[in-house]
Amino acid sequence: MPRRLSVTVERFPLREPFRIARGVKTEAAVVTCEIADEYGRGWAECVPYPRYGEDIESVINQIEGVRPLIERGGSRASLERALAAGAARNALDCALWDLEAKSTGGRVAAIVCGEMPRPVETAYTISLDSAEAMASAARASGRGLLKIKLGTDDDRERIRAIRAAARGARLILDANEGWTAANIKDHLLAAAAAGAVLVEQPLPAGEDGVLRDIPHPVPICADESLHVGEDLDHLVGLYDYVNVKLDKTGGLTEAVRLIREARSRGFGLMVGCMVGSSLAMAPALLIAQHADVVDLDGPLLLAKDRPHPLHYYGSLVSPPDPVLWG
Repeated sequence: MPRRLSVTVERFPLREPFRIARGVKTEAAVVTCEIADEYGRGWAECVPYPRYGEDIESVINQIEGVRPLIERGGSRASLERALAAGAARNALDCALWDLEAKSTGGRVAAIVCGEMPRPVETAYTISLDSAEAMASAARASGRGLLKIKLGTDDDRERIRAIRAAARGARLILDANEGWTAANIKDHLLAAAAAGAVLVEQPLPAGEDGVLRDIPHPVPICADESLHVGEDLDHLVGLYDYVNVKLDKTGGLTEAVRLIREARSRGFGLMVGCMVGSSLAMAPALLIAQHADVVDLDGPLLLAKDRPHPLHYYGSLVSPPDPVLWG
């Protein structure tokens, strides 16, 4: 059955600059794919990520490279064979899921979740800044679960200040590969003293073997070190949790497999996101139903979201309206 594929670039200004150890951004630049046939229209978005060698142009080129496959009716399985995991495949894979739901009148949740999805608690991100500014932002957030962006040579004062400012909150400390073998023990001790529930990707991917030989006073979660299921065996003994993001797995199809395989190896599960709109979060909310920790706050960082957005009630985020996706 012939299809029509359209690809657009959209930009969503952020409420305020968003800083991590690798830099600062003021907008979410996303690539949106729409796949239509005579029965319906499916769509999805992805966020090209420079850390993984992606930009807007390269992602569009990847999508255009498989246009003939998609337009002649290619399946999600054939897409996986044709395109490597990453942002481009994520947009196409999730658009195909949405197209199937819209064309048949079914719900993606029925397949992925096996039950009606429920609201989940999401972390709220505090971007990297001075200790005083981060403590002020943490205090003002009023959230019960905070993800704290770190990754400098010495983050201990930031950790202490945020703990004092947000005494009732659970803290996830995300170093974004910014710590080193020389300072990680001190940072982990500071995390433990602050009662942090998780430390995310403290060391650069490929330089994280030291994690096997040091104590984990706080559970450690792989982010940049994990993309697809084939990465899991290497992470056993290094990490306690893994962070599953659709832009890394190349879509919902691989993410569902990855979650099953991660659980079978004893990993705790986090579901995260890049900074994108509600359209990017919608499919991730389905796999978040099975997660121990959820970080899907991207739309809360935007100045304006899409129509029919996800609904956030404090720290709870509800599953998507099928008008949006799924």
